[in-house]
Amino acid sequence: MAKKNSNQRSIKVFDSCPHCGKDLSPWEKVLLSVDRALTCKNCWYRILLDITKEDNSTANDEKSEGKG
Repeated sequence: MAKKNSNQRSIKVFDSCPHCGKDLSPWEKVLLSVDRALTCKNCWYRILLDITKEDNSTANDEKSEGKG
């Protein structure tokens, strides 16, 4: 049985600022993918990636139900 790699994520990668359209440098793209937050140097817009893991949220829900 093949295990799903936990490092595989469906992340929306930005090539440019969604607010002003300025292209992101390769280093800014790396920082955004790692930190999931970046401030555009051109317009000071804060780019946030919203990543939710369904596996962890259901596991946490099950643990909280058992604490009763």
